Amino acid sequence: MAIVKMKRLRLFGMRSDREDILRVLQHAGCVEVSETADKLEDPEWAGVSRPDGQALTAAREAGASALSALEVLKKYAPVKGGLLKSRPVISEKEFFDDGAYAAALKTAEEVNDAERRIHALYAEQSKLRGQKLTLAPWLDLDVPLDTASTKEMAVVLGTVPNTVKLEELQGGLDAATDLQELTHVSSDTEAHYLLLVFHRDAEEAVNEVLKEYAFTRAGLRGWTGTAKENDRRLDAEISALAAETEAVKEGLSKRGGEHLVLQRCADRAAQEISREEAKGRLLDTQSVFFLEGWMPAKEVKGLEECLKPYLCAWETEDPAQEEYPTVPVQLENNSLTRPMSMVTDMYSLPAYGSLDPNPLMAPFFILFYGIMMADMGYGLVMMLISALVIKKTKPKGPTVRHMFPLLGLCGVSTFIMGALTGGFFGDFLPQLAHIINPNTTFTALPALFSPLDDALVVLMGALALGVVQIFTGMGISMYKKIKRGETMDALCNEGAWYLVFLLAGGGIALGMVGPGLIASLIVLVITQSYGKKGIVGKIMGIFGSLYNGITGYFSDIMSYSRLMALMLAGAVVAQVFNQLGAITGNVVAFVIIAMIGNALNFALNILGCFVHDMRLQCLEFFGRFYEDGGVPFRPLNITTKFVDVEEK
Repeated sequence: MAIVKMKRLRLFGMRSDREDILRVLQHAGCVEVSETADKLEDPEWAGVSRPDGQALTAAREAGASALSALEVLKKYAPVKGGLLKSRPVISEKEFFDDGAYAAALKTAEEVNDAERRIHALYAEQSKLRGQKLTLAPWLDLDVPLDTASTKEMAVVLGTVPNTVKLEELQGGLDAATDLQELTHVSSDTEAHYLLLVFHRDAEEAVNEVLKEYAFTRAGLRGWTGTAKENDRRLDAEISALAAETEAVKEGLSKRGGEHLVLQRCADRAAQEISREEAKGRLLDTQSVFFLEGWMPAKEVKGLEECLKPYLCAWETEDPAQEEYPTVPVQLENNSLTRPMSMVTDMYSLPAYGSLDPNPLMAPFFILFYGIMMADMGYGLVMMLISALVIKKTKPKGPTVRHMFPLLGLCGVSTFIMGALTGGFFGDFLPQLAHIINPNTTFTALPALFSPLDDALVVLMGALALGVVQIFTGMGISMYKKIKRGETMDALCNEGAWYLVFLLAGGGIALGMVGPGLIASLIVLVITQSYGKKGIVGKIMGIFGSLYNGITGYFSDIMSYSRLMALMLAGAVVAQVFNQLGAITGNVVAFVIIAMIGNALNFALNILGCFVHDMRLQCLEFFGRFYEDGGVPFRPLNITTKFVDVEEK
């Protein structure tokens, strides 16, 4: 239960073995390949270069194609999936079968081509519908749209604004010349659609009138036949395109069985991307390549066995102290403390070379959560959800693989605290018994204490637990300082406050408050001036420590009152909903109302308790000793999203 010791790895290998060695490292999953950009600028490394990135581009395109095809099938051939459906398990040999991968990529391309064809068909239909809208005003015109003007006569189709009075337009044309004929085809809210035929001799006079009335020639070039004939043709083409669209959709709907193939393909492409990205951090010459990275010290022997078949030279070494900020961090915990990684991951990983907080935090986090939730019914639900999800889905994501085990552990604590407080969905059982038999003597479950009746006791207990956790954090800080050789600093800070609390508490317990406080002040005067220069500095140090220490410790300890507050709030809300249900006097109505209310209370508290519990750990506990800023260890390995690979 600690931070895993890391080794820096440097490896030179034959370039011809590069791909195989990278595959071996990916299978082993124990090496994080580091960036080597700094060596490209080093004169001693002249002649090296980056590997070609074309394979990475191809892998990313393959991955995008597979994911896109999955989205297409999700739309046209959805597969019903259960809420707790586990991921398929396949062998590593099957997963890395190149033939199956190539076939899956071909399937993905076919599915994507079909989707592109559907989009193209939709676009063509939209285009034709737009043409129909263009023709709509001219459907009553029996004259072919391609009727051409002659040397003597001009045939013009056009529009004028709807505000123009056609009688005035006709009058203007008649006044200009008799060698014209205006035909009104149709009108809408924007324009009048007109056919105008006139003799070429009157063209200038006609154009003057048309200009006055904002006449615009219609853009109907390229059409042959009447508007109705073209409209019927467009309808036939749209129908044909719609039929083709449905046929392509139907073809996609029959490919629902290829979901798993494409999922494997997407996961396989992800492995190719991961490996190619790692390859992009290597350095090459014409015959050899160089790899630099980090690996757990315990994996060195295993790596040696993996690399035996290859002609390569490699070494490992411990990181220097100045390298610690860049050394990746991996935590090694047992089944009880491992779920705590969810908290440390959300906060920040510990710095390399410091302490793993998970074993230190686990008892407090789990206990505090149970105190705040404190209900047997809620605890049973949490344990049941945790067990079902872990058994059915085997979660492996970066967060959920810790979330549900943590939920189960907190459920156990919640159940125990609920047993101590007599809570089972609040007072659900006594209320139910009273509805069934109003004369029942069953008014409450057996309890060691009640959050409603013994609120002060609960508050004192919460503050006492806060003191225990804060003292634990102070003890860890003292241990770290003494280990670094800072013994006097540890004794004059945490050690002095330990003694102050002991003297003050002992004085209060023995009825000697005055002597206890005087002794505490003497201790602070002696210790808090340590390391300060000059009389003024020592005096400021004493008063500053008094103010900051007293107010700081007081406020930190009072923060733990939230344990009592959330326990009390959860119990009250549950009882309120139970009483609302009991008012009906009907068992069925009571159960429905009580369960709905308790479900809301449960949903609110399961998140609220986590947030407040995490706050206590991150602010009050971690603030005493925790060194954050660790860089997560991200080895080149087999990481999948849709399927589980059974390694052999």
